[in-house]
Parts: sequence; C-alpha cells; structure tokens
Amino acid sequence: MMSSDHPSSPHSVGVLAASPEPNQPLSSSADDQLFEKSTLTARRWMTAMAFLSALGILAALLCLQFGAQYVGLSEILRIVVHMAWGTHDQVVDSDATATILLHVRLPRVFLGFLVGCALASVGVALQALLRNPLADPYVLGVSSGAALGVSIAVLFGVGTTMLAVSALPLCGLGGGLIALVVIYRMAASYDRLPIYSVLLAGVILNAIFSALVMFVTSIMDPNRSFGMMTWLMGSLTAPAYPTLLVFSLYLIIGLGLLLRHVRVLNIMAFGEEPARSLGIDTDRTKRYIFLLSALITGAVVSVSGMIGFIGMVVPHAIRLIVGADHRLLMPASALVGGTFLMVADTFSRTLLSPSEVPVGILTALAGGPFFIYLLVWRKDRMS
Repeated sequence: MMSSDHPSSPHSVGVLAASPEPNQPLSSSADDQLFEKSTLTARRWMTAMAFLSALGILAALLCLQFGAQYVGLSEILRIVVHMAWGTHDQVVDSDATATILLHVRLPRVFLGFLVGCALASVGVALQALLRNPLADPYVLGVSSGAALGVSIAVLFGVGTTMLAVSALPLCGLGGGLIALVVIYRMAASYDRLPIYSVLLAGVILNAIFSALVMFVTSIMDPNRSFGMMTWLMGSLTAPAYPTLLVFSLYLIIGLGLLLRHVRVLNIMAFGEEPARSLGIDTDRTKRYIFLLSALITGAVVSVSGMIGFIGMVVPHAIRLIVGADHRLLMPASALVGGTFLMVADTFSRTLLSPSEVPVGILTALAGGPFFIYLLVWRKDRMS
C-alpha cells in the first residue's frame, strides 16, 4: 500500500507535478509544497477514488432515467425499495416501468460500466508496456483480432451452444493474442518501439482482420449476418442476469490481476533497463500482461463488439489530471472509462429514439479527433 507521506520504494513512482517557472528559484516552503503535490498519498488516492465513484453512481442514476420512456428518480427509488424487501417479482408482473428498469436498463447500464472499465484498464497497461500514448486495443488491432475469433465461433455455432457464455471470450482470446504477439515481436526488437511503427502495425492488422471478419460474415445466414454487422459496429444489449454475472466475474478477476501489477507498470513505463536493474523479469511481465489484455479484450468484444478509443482517450486524459502513478491511474481510468461508456450508451439509445445508434460510432466520433490531436499536435513529445 502507498505511504501516507512519501514513496517508500523504487516501485513508488510519484505523480508528475507542474514544473516551476524557468529561472525562478524555489523557496524551502515552495519546495515542500511541490514535493507534496508530486507524491501519491493514501489520502489523495482515497479522495480521488471517492469522488470518481460518486460521479459514477450519479451518472448511473441519470442513465437509468433516460430512454424511450422516461423513468423518474422517485420511480427508481420505489422499485429499489421493493427489491430490497424482496417483493420486486410482484411489482414486475404488474408494472411495465419496473420491467423496463430491471430487465432492460439496469443490466445494460451495468454492462456498459464493466466494458468501459475493462477497455480503459487494458489501455493503461498497454501504454505502460509499449511506452506509447497511442497504445489501445482498438488501434493495435487487438479488438479486430478478437472479433475475428468470435465471428468464426459464431459461424460454427459456438454461440448457440450451452457453453456460449464461457467459450466466446476464449475464442476472442485467440484472435486478440495473434495481434498482440505481432506487436510484442516488434517491440522486442526495439528498446522503444517507434510510434509510427505501432500505428502501421495496427493499421495493417486491422485491415487484415476486418477483411477476414467481413468474409466470415458474408458466408453466414443472412439473418445472422445482419446481427453480426450491428455487433461489429459496437453495441450494448441488455444481457440476462446469469450471463451478466458470469461476465462480471470474468472481468473482475482479470482486472484484479492487472491491478496487482501497477507497481511493476510504474517501472516498466521508464524502460526495460531500469526494470531489470530492480530485479523485474521484463519478458515474463510482458507476456503475462499481454495475455491478460488479450483475455479481457476477448471477453469484452464477445459481448459488445468493437468499441474503440476508450482505451486511448480515457487513460491519456486521466494521466493529465492525476499524474502517471499507475496505482491511481489505472483504477481512476477504469472508473472514468465505465462512466463514459454508460453515458455514451445512453446517448446512443436516446439520440434518435426509438431507433438506436451503435455506441461504437459515438466513441469513434469522440475519440477520432483526439487521436488526430495526439498524432499531429503532440508528435514532438511522442516520437
């Protein structure tokens, strides 16, 4: 756990503080204040997490209210009270509003939060390993690789079997691993993988995997291929509670394993040589985190399709606010990513109601300009 006053080990990389004005000496009191701002304390961690958690809960309540039919906050509280007293079955049988809230909106909002958390967390891990702010499951082709694995599984009927809940994420894992192995092999030949090499590899992998996905979709039954096209654009549908429970456990375990490595990611973000000098097995760490990233991405793609740019935009924005210490950066990015996707999905289902815009389109419209900003206006800092 973090120190309450100052970092206690080389693994505790502090938050980057604002630089003082040039040629202006610091007094001792100003120096102390600068040190305090650059240190991740337990109080600062808890304050940030409490604020972001409250923001997420507030956003979830707002998302539950809006849709084709507006549900007031008083109605939500009434239904929650019935759930707490164990009488929600009677309410659902006689109340259409309760049915909409409990069986459509609530599981969908929760699913959106989980997917956003997962994508943002994987983005943080990949950016630390590759030391590149543009590293993201979507940009690197991991999402399209996972989509290929899932689409092949659906083509052969895996999605209609009793094992569909557990098998589809594993099929997505296979495709995502192929993409990550290519990136890993490229990164292994450089001390720092050039940014344009990462982008080029991602573009090539996306083109190859997308072409294969389109081919698989084209030979499917027409009714099934229409659903596949909607899924590929990135969409969230309300899952059944047993499916949501299995998916939640899957992601919670994966994200928990990622969070165990935040101290190592602090060191890896500075390069492999400093990490080796501190006794870290960098090759093993890379393989482990790449495998976890592929597992999480495969699970996400199996239920939501390809939702892009959350893993790039959210970590970068949060890093500018809270700093580069992954002990705070990763959980904060997870909460913000989940909140962002909940809100984006609410817009997608209310913007042209009763029609629905795939949420992947909205995230691409939000993340695309930010991607161009990082690539063009800040290229001198990323090269």
